[in-house]
Amino acid sequence: MSLISLIIALLLEQWQPLAERKELVSRAERFADFLQRNFNAGERTHGMIAWVLGVVPAMLLAIVAYYLLHRLSPLLALAFNVLILYVTMGFRHVGHYFTDIHWALKSGDLDRARAILGQWRGANCERLNAEEVARLTIEEALAASYRHVFAVVFWFVLLPGPIGAILYRMSSFLHDRWAVRGDVELAAFGHFAGQVFRLLDWAPARVTGIAFAVVGDFEDAAYCWRTQAAKWHDPSLGVVLASGAGAMGVRLGRPLSEPSPVDRPELGLGDEADVGFLDSTIGLVWRALVVILFLLLLLAIARALS
Repeated sequence: MSLISLIIALLLEQWQPLAERKELVSRAERFADFLQRNFNAGERTHGMIAWVLGVVPAMLLAIVAYYLLHRLSPLLALAFNVLILYVTMGFRHVGHYFTDIHWALKSGDLDRARAILGQWRGANCERLNAEEVARLTIEEALAASYRHVFAVVFWFVLLPGPIGAILYRMSSFLHDRWAVRGDVELAAFGHFAGQVFRLLDWAPARVTGIAFAVVGDFEDAAYCWRTQAAKWHDPSLGVVLASGAGAMGVRLGRPLSEPSPVDRPELGLGDEADVGFLDSTIGLVWRALVVILFLLLLLAIARALS
């Protein structure tokens, strides 16, 4: 059922991206802010309580609903899984940034590419050259595909029903909302959210890195993972970016014309990023996804035969 749910959700999301995603994010932000206002008294324990109240009830509700629907009909449970994946994956909703930047660079409209990339990253990109725009676009695309597809798929498959997808997506959201905003008042409160998310991020990042290596240049991907990933400000994301860059033979990371709030060590080997590597990025992501779905198919067949 997991494989069928994933395939249907991926096709549905590619065909018709969720139009109300901004409204869902807005509601989630209001809920996170409500928990913060009512529980943040400057202690780490308060952040742990708020995280549990924000995530665990949703997981319990989802698993109860899943098994009740399954008792009525497996098709209803399948539909419920598809709905949860449709809401939690959402790579397509950021894909339009990548596509628009791609077309802008292909047509030579660097100013438009800079503007779109600035909207995507939430940062000023006006002084970036074409190579830097392409480099950052590849990084954002690899990170988005990991956060919105591969990691969600990993936890969806690993845990029963749809609770894995809910756990990862809500943990990611609360981590971004409480742990990485640079707000001193949230340092202690967001500590637990950061710890949980780093724990959840460890395994799927490495599975994604292996998938990129398998469908690309395995030797370079493994070398970059081994020697470069730990230097990135987020080690799990460093695994994804380093292995992806090595698999494609492109150089990512490195300082930019625009100031960056984090260190940007070099990732990858080979050529400077350009428009051609944007095509390679999409190909790498889809090939890796096909490999993972194929492995899930083999696992399903093995289970059926056992």
